[in-house]
Amino acid sequence: MPINKILLLSVLLFSLSACSMVKLTTEGEKARVLSAAEVSKCTYVGRTTSTTTEKVVGVKRHDKALNLELVSLARNAASRLGGDTVVAEAPAKDGRQTFLVYRCIPQ
Repeated sequence: MPINKILLLSVLLFSLSACSMVKLTTEGEKARVLSAAEVSKCTYVGRTTSTTTEKVVGVKRHDKALNLELVSLARNAASRLGGDTVVAEAPAKDGRQTFLVYRCIPQ
């Protein structure tokens, strides 16, 4: 394979590894991400676990892209559960992260 094709393929794979593949829903856009200290007066709704792909075509994805996807998935799930806020229960590991879901804004 000529050097130009190898270089182009490498750049493409690197770019894909940085992309976020999850989009926020309209409802998910309304959900906030707060710390545990900020939800003391909120109502606990439930728990959700976000899972995403760590590698694309064998290339490890950037942590920033992974974290963005995990949070987006959690925010989308919060809206489905009737919540408006998510709090990370623990750091992400192996493309998975669990979030606690709260309702903080009175309806």
